Amino acid sequence: MHLINENLAVGNAQDAERPVRFMTAILNVAAESQIEPPAGRAYAWIPFKEFSEADPTLLDEAIEWLERHEKDHRLMVCCRAGMGRSVSVVIAYLCLIKGVPYQDAVKEVTARRPGATPLPNLEGTVRLVRELRATRDGGHAGTP
Repeated sequence: MHLINENLAVGNAQDAERPVRFMTAILNVAAESQIEPPAGRAYAWIPFKEFSEADPTLLDEAIEWLERHEKDHRLMVCCRAGMGRSVSVVIAYLCLIKGVPYQDAVKEVTARRPGATPLPNLEGTVRLVRELRATRDGGHAGTP
């Protein structure tokens, strides 16, 4: 597990199955591995394909789940290795919810998760999700 900030981490499949005590909400984004939800933890499985562009609908769903749980939980986003899909969702979350510019979000996450490799065309997908959210929420697109 790699802490991105005090309330947000990325992890691998083993981290999702046996999370540290202070991680109270687990988002599993690995399409190939549905796990038994850890007892006493908020849990969701939103399956992203490995090495593929993120599906904008799934990315929006993942961001919404994180946003719903951010106030009452410490969040961990996990995939098989904790290097691609999980870091991509965290980068998108930082951009779309925390207002961090894309390149700064990438730098922040890759500095804290060595070997992190965002999914292909993640910046374009984040832009698309921002536009979808703005349309749905009444026209405000937020930070580029």
